Parts: sequence; structure tokens; C-alpha cells
Amino acid sequence: MSHTRVLVVDDHAHAREAICEILSMDPGFEVIGVVSDGQQAVDYTEQWLPDLILMDIQMPIMNGLEATQRIKLAFPYVKIVMITVSDDVLHLLEALKRGAQGYLLKNLEPSMWLEYLHSIVTEEAPLSREVAYQILKDVSLTEKKEPDVPLTTREKDILYGVAAGWTNKEIAVNYTISEYTVKNHLKNILQKLQVQNRVQLTRYALEQGLITDHNRL
Repeated sequence: MSHTRVLVVDDHAHAREAICEILSMDPGFEVIGVVSDGQQAVDYTEQWLPDLILMDIQMPIMNGLEATQRIKLAFPYVKIVMITVSDDVLHLLEALKRGAQGYLLKNLEPSMWLEYLHSIVTEEAPLSREVAYQILKDVSLTEKKEPDVPLTTREKDILYGVAAGWTNKEIAVNYTISEYTVKNHLKNILQKLQVQNRVQLTRYALEQGLITDHNRL
């Protein structure tokens, strides 16, 4: 069985221990490192290149937002999930803008942590509807232009689903196709548009005027 190699980044010792304990419940995750600030996270990633980083936001020396941005610029395929006690949508949206794939609240049940992290690893984690709505508000649609890359009608359908915060399963049900087909479409769309994740995909679609129906969100 292949393991997802995880780096845990948090400045509180008890939080680090709790996170490692949750991950130990699932043989699919292997903690390969534990550090206490953003600079250490950057340094560790350069040396060991983990598959997944669980990154606290508020930390000394270098906070999680800056560390996330630096890591994603250098290693775009490393997945980063922010861990936080706050569900402030604007705060979380800023983390997503800097390249994070998602976020977890520290008070969630361990089973929810593990389920969500698996969805991140398989690139099936949806945006919350609140975050999707905030992305829509945050993007100016006053200057629409034709997309640089042509998308098929079905690919545009998939974009609507992603922007609405639907899971792959929900997209599949709404368009009467299989989840496997949804995954393949998403891979093609990401490659065509040269973006890395669902957040960037949603922003690109809005900026290009591919999604203009506010009622979908």
C-alpha cells in the first residue's frame, strides 16, 4: 500500500501531538516530519518533499500563509491543507489564493479529518459553498473576454459544478455521468487551463466570463 507522506506544521506541541494521533488512525497516512513554524516548513519541504502538508495559519517567524505561498511557488504539486480554529471565510479564502488545496477546523471529529484528507489526496475535495460565493464576489466580471483555450460543452458543465461547490459525485449525478468521467474531465480542464486546483479553476472561469450565472451559487 502506498502511503501519503505528511508534514505537520503547528507551533503548539499539543496540537502537533493531536494531529499526529489522528493521522496514526489511518494506515494511508505516514507522518514524516513535525515542525513548529513556517520557515521550518519551507526548509523541510525543500529537503524531503512531502506529499501533503498540514499547515497552521498563525505561527511565529513565518506564518502559514507566507509559508504556503513560498512552498507552492517552488513545489506546486505538494498539497497543503490549512489547519485553523477559525472558520472566517475571508481568512480561509486568502490561504486558498496562496495555493492551499483546502482547510480543516481543529475541532472537527477525527473521522471527518481523515475523510477530508483522503478527498484532498484524490483531488476530489469540493469548495464549500461559502468560499465559492466569496470567490464570485471577489472576482470582477466587468471585462469579459474569450477564453484562451476552447472548452467543450461538457467541460463547461463540469466548471459550473466546481464553482457551485459540488463534489465529484454531485457533478456526476447532476449530469448523469460517472464519477470516473468527471475525474477525467477535470484532469483535462486543469491541463487545458494550466491551473492546479479547484480554487484556481473557479477563479479562472469567473475571470474569463465562462461562469456568469450567480444563481448557480
